[in-house]
Formats: sequence, C-alpha cells, structure tokens
Amino acid sequence: MILCAAALEDAPAITTLEEILFASDAWSLSSVLAEISGEDRFVVVARESEQVMGYAITRCSGDVADLQRVGVHPSRHRQGVARALLAAATDRAATGGVQRMLLEVGARNLAALALYTDEGFVEIDRRRRYYRDDEDAVVMCRSLGRAAHGGKQVR
Repeated sequence: MILCAAALEDAPAITTLEEILFASDAWSLSSVLAEISGEDRFVVVARESEQVMGYAITRCSGDVADLQRVGVHPSRHRQGVARALLAAATDRAATGGVQRMLLEVGARNLAALALYTDEGFVEIDRRRRYYRDDEDAVVMCRSLGRAAHGGKQVR
C-alpha cells in the first residue's frame, strides 16, 4: 500500500468509495474535486496496484484541523488502512503548524470510535441527532503539538 496526496484524477475513485460507504450521505464528484483543490485542505489516498483503497480529507483553519472524512474500501477494513491514513493526515497537519485536530463520528460506529480513541482522540462533546438517520455525532479532539504521530510523511 502506498500513501500519497490525492490528485484531481483520484476524484472519481474517491466519489465511488463515498457512494459505497456513505450511500445517501456521500459527497458528490464536485464536492470531492473542491476538497482536493481547495485551499487549506489535504486529501491523502491509499493506493494498492494503482487502485484507490481509501482516503482521508482534512481542512485546516489556523491552528485547528478538521478531519472531515476517512473512507476505506470494505475489502480492506480492519487491515490498518484507516490508521495509516489518519497518521498521514495528523502528521501533515502537525507539519503545517496545526495544534489540534477535531472530528465527528457516528456514536454507533464502534470501530471508528475505538480507532480514534486508540490514536489519542478524546470525546469533548456530542451532537444529538446530528446525522440524517438521527444518530448522534461524537465530537473528538486530539492535541498534535510538534510531532503528531511519527508515521510516514506524505508529499
């Protein structure tokens, strides 16, 4: 698996993964293109044999980064892809001077909650009935400081 910054050419593959993973909450192709090309954003993809198997999208504002999305193809769940993408996103944010990262995750997404907790994120709030299906969002935060994770740097 290779991690690299997303290119505009990756947008259709990311959009397809969005549809597989998030159904009616999936981002459109135009939204994904805006994220890849947007200022203060970083999109990293995990490739395997030139195929996009996962992605992470962050947006930075001042000293705070928002982890907006992490998506991994179902065939690669529980194989460390999300952890590697998260490490790349936190490392890139820390390198850019970001001091903390925030994220929102569905309260019923136990696998993601476990991953984020294991990676040093702590719950700071809940947003009741935040998602379309009325699921609560758990708001989590992690301090990045000078060294985020020690993972591989993505260019």
